[in-house]
Parts: sequence; C-alpha cells; structure tokens
Amino acid sequence: MAARSHDVLAPVLRDIEAVVLDTDGVITDSARVHAAAWKTAFDTFLTEHPPDDSAQRRPFDAGEDYLRYVDGRSRLDGAAAFLASRGLDPTEASVHAVAGDKERLFTERLREHGVDAYPGTVRLVRALRGADVPVAAASASRHARELLTGAGVPDLFDALVEGGEAARLGPAGKPGPDLFLEAARRGAFALVVGVDRADGPDTRRRLLRHGADVVVNDLLELLVEGAGR
Repeated sequence: MAARSHDVLAPVLRDIEAVVLDTDGVITDSARVHAAAWKTAFDTFLTEHPPDDSAQRRPFDAGEDYLRYVDGRSRLDGAAAFLASRGLDPTEASVHAVAGDKERLFTERLREHGVDAYPGTVRLVRALRGADVPVAAASASRHARELLTGAGVPDLFDALVEGGEAARLGPAGKPGPDLFLEAARRGAFALVVGVDRADGPDTRRRLLRHGADVVVNDLLELLVEGAGR
C-alpha cells in the first residue's frame, strides 16, 4: 500500500536526508516481548540464586529494570549488567545461563504469537519513502530481520543493521550510537526523535536529557494532514 496522499511530513522533517529507526518499540511492538522474556529468566535466576542482601532480591521490573539494564544491549551485556545491579557476580557461566534462558523464552513467544508493526511508524516510513528519503532499521537484536519479516514490513527499509551484523562489525550497543552510525554510514545526525510509548511521568524528560531533540508518543505525530505531493 502506498503512502496516503494526505500523509505529509511535518516541518521538522522537511530537510532530513535520511532516517534511521530503532526496531524494538519503534518499528515493532517487540520490546514488551523482550521485557517479558527477560523478567521470567531473571526472576527464575534470582529465585535459584538469591542475593545475600534481601533488599536486592526484588523481582525484575519489566519497565524500569528493562530500560536501565538490558534495552538495546546485547543479551550477554544485558544479563551481566542486571546481575551486577543485584549484587551477584556476573560470571561467564551465570551470564550465559540467564541469557540463554531469555533467548529460548523470547524465541518461543515470538514464534507462537509474533509481533505487529506500529501503524503510525509504517505510515511515516511510507511517507518518507514517498518523499525519496532513504530509511534504515537498526537493532541490537539478532531477531530483527525475523521481526520485520513477521510484521510484514522488511521491504520498507533500504538497509538493516541487526545483532548478527553488529557482532561481526564490532560496534558497541546502545546507549552508544554505533549501530545507528553504521546504519546511516555517517554520523551527521540533524535530529534525534525519542519515542515515549510508556508515556510515563518522567520518561519524556529523561529522553530529552539524554539527547532527544523531539519526543513523541507515536511517530504518527511526525505527519501532518495535507493535500499530498
């Protein structure tokens, strides 16, 4: 389906030459599946290996802990960061154990239920392509191509840099910009858009503090009604 004739890029995007979109939580509704798989894996591990400090035995928070320790990182880095935050020694064995459990859980849930692409994102990408603006997708996940394919949108993107490619190239995970610089081939970003789907009391301010120029709840907000091109 082509971009709607009345989907016009908002003024903030009018001079943009290329766009790079994160996959999880921006293109596809997959962040919640990642978070749920991490929660089961971490809670199981904490039950079996409780920290000495009882205050650190609290379950994994699929909101705050997910964003702070694992979102955008490789599975191993995310597992190590969270275990360390609970006062546990992130040994190679423990990190691989919890990361492997998360991978199994995520794969099972993904293949059983799949994920959808956000309609607002799809409309924005179609409008960008209609305006001859190249669009790339980037993700630390090795499942990014599978996610885009399952959601029926792989052909919308001119390039994809995902976890497997990232491991080969060696860029650091988020919050470092390496994945996005590789997807863009150059780092001259003119605009950083944060997507606050949680719409929490503090998330918008945090996104702005960490470098976002604009924060939206949905990428549909970057389109305006108009007569088309």
